[in-house]
Amino acid sequence: MQAIDMHLLQELVRLHRLGLSSRVIAKRLGISRNTERKYRGPLTDARMLEGDPAALPELAEIKAVIAASHGDDTPATRPSSIEDWAEAIEAMLDAGAGPTAIYDRLRLDERFEGSLGAVKRLCARVRKVKGIAPEDVAIRVETPAGEVAQVDFGYVGKLYDADEGRLRKAWAFVMVLAFSRLMVVRIVFDQKVETWLRCHAEAFAELGGVPKVIVPDNLKAAVIRAGFGVDDKTTLNRSYREFARFFGFQVDPTPVRAPEKKGKVESGVKYVKNNFFAARKDLLDVGELRVELRRWLDNIANSRTHGTTQRRPAELFAVEREHLLALPSQRWEPVVWREAKVHTDTHVQVDRAMYSVPWRLVGKPVLIRLTKHSVEIYWDDVRVATHARQQPGKRSTIDAHLPEIRRDFRHRSRDFWEQRADALGEDVGAYIREVFDADDVLSQLRTVQSIVTHLETFPVERARATCRRASFYGLHSYGGIKNILRKGLDLEPLPIVVQRQGGVLEPRRFTRDIGELLQLPLEKTDAPN
Repeated sequence: MQAIDMHLLQELVRLHRLGLSSRVIAKRLGISRNTERKYRGPLTDARMLEGDPAALPELAEIKAVIAASHGDDTPATRPSSIEDWAEAIEAMLDAGAGPTAIYDRLRLDERFEGSLGAVKRLCARVRKVKGIAPEDVAIRVETPAGEVAQVDFGYVGKLYDADEGRLRKAWAFVMVLAFSRLMVVRIVFDQKVETWLRCHAEAFAELGGVPKVIVPDNLKAAVIRAGFGVDDKTTLNRSYREFARFFGFQVDPTPVRAPEKKGKVESGVKYVKNNFFAARKDLLDVGELRVELRRWLDNIANSRTHGTTQRRPAELFAVEREHLLALPSQRWEPVVWREAKVHTDTHVQVDRAMYSVPWRLVGKPVLIRLTKHSVEIYWDDVRVATHARQQPGKRSTIDAHLPEIRRDFRHRSRDFWEQRADALGEDVGAYIREVFDADDVLSQLRTVQSIVTHLETFPVERARATCRRASFYGLHSYGGIKNILRKGLDLEPLPIVVQRQGGVLEPRRFTRDIGELLQLPLEKTDAPN
């Protein structure tokens, strides 16, 4: 199967269930119509394109359908050598040659192994402005009400964070509705995915609805990989993709190095910085600024006559509000996707807490779906573990994730191993307590662990007989237990011990009574006898 993101195919299923045409879907997903047709066929045969858009099939189900239809024809990846030719390509580009001409010139050299696409991408990266061209002309798009909102962050300097008691770098999150030019602004101290999503959710709540399409910049909170051209693949951040599905909007990322494609929010960010923040340099406390920002938005920014529309944003928004998508009936729960590598102890770390996965995934990269209450771990698009959210420093371990022959060794409690021994019988439990008490300084935990786990592999009667024999002879070692079982000594009877009567010790053959010794004459010299 081709190297295509299963999340992309899941989105394809959702858009078909929404009733969009194949042409529109291919354009929205940034793929060719042939690619859309290729994957639509097997999904249609599997009846996955029918049903509720909110109840999508699992990634593993989609993957199984595509694998059954196309097999595994993933092309082998190879390192690109295009950077070795960067200097020559730049020289030809400066001389006026286009990407295709440069490619045709380079491919005559036997050492060149790059592709036309690689040359085009490098040309796009190093091309300098050479004057206006038809493709550089800005085409103003008339946006229907409720259709599009543009979003971005803008750095606003250092502000005082009362929660941490220090100055911190701060950004303004700005959302601008393309039709009315109404702005929603939040002051934040980072550009993390969690902050990005929370600002969106707060903006939707403030607007009372959701725009149909959101146009973000190519920051990592929204876009993992940006496409350089129409046919290039754009990969959305999984957290943002799931967030978009929940609220029902579509994402249309800004093309690479084309800020003019989201000029409304670019202008909005500049306006917020130059009008609001520039006039309030004396205010550094973010709490005071947030109160001032609310008043400025209501009385200035959204009430002024906009230079382009020549209307007040608040007035136009009264019309646009009716065209926004309705807010979901359920409350949004923050969901964040992260990548992690499985440690040798079979755990991954999330926010300083540890969560186990099946031990065979040690050393492999996994995806983590993080909510307020749960942690779901995926490998190869299959969920392999689910945990309740833990506090920092805590560990959540599922015994089944550990190797069967070693999983019990993580238990360090004496009570745990005494209970395991008692389960084999009273004789075993008593013997294990003897082993624990055999040394009042050196811990016998490892010895007990080895003895108990070894005895559990034998019939209960043999385990009990072994412990009786070991106790009789005072053997408190793992090796002693193994030898008894290996030689079958547990199957032999113990020696019969005769109990003496009356508590009187029998006289020893080569001993004398203490009284007899005291009657002997004492020596008065140190000379040897």
